[in-house]
Order: sequence, then C-alpha cells, then structure tokens
Amino acid sequence: MPVNISIPTALRGYASGAAVVSVEASTAGAALDALCAAHPGLANHLRTADGKLRSFVNVYKGEDDIRHLERDATALVDGDTLTIVPSIAGGARV
Repeated sequence: MPVNISIPTALRGYASGAAVVSVEASTAGAALDALCAAHPGLANHLRTADGKLRSFVNVYKGEDDIRHLERDATALVDGDTLTIVPSIAGGARV
C-alpha cells in the first residue's frame, strides 16, 4: 500500500531533492526502511547504527508522534502520510 513520507528541507538533498517520497509499507518502520533503501544517504540521518530512530528525529503519523504510538510497528494504511521532523537545538541564552 502506498504511503507518503514528507521530507524536511534539511534532508531533501539526501532524497534527490524530493519534498515527498511515496513508498509501499504497512508499518512506519517498513516505510522508513523503504525510504532509506531508495535514498541510502538518509539512513545515517534517521537511524542509529543499531537501527533505532535517532533521538533528534521525530516521525509523525498525522499529528501523532510514532514514539507515542507503536514506534516502528505503528500501522499504516493506504494514503497515510509520515512526516519527518528533525529537532532543532539552540535558542537565546539568557
């Protein structure tokens, strides 16, 4: 089943410039794996060496962070959208 993954601007260079990539997957983990298989340069930015989602990368199914659902096992249905949102550190020092 096709699902869409929205790629943030900072990572689009690793996805051939695409803002959205469609993959066939039934879970969030399988979708991210398919994305990384199609665009290998993304793998290091999304997952650790042992395959876990990096702590500074948030992935949303709709408005829900998959970490608050079933993580990689979060079920997807045809037409779902995953959105990758890298955390941004920094801010004003007081």
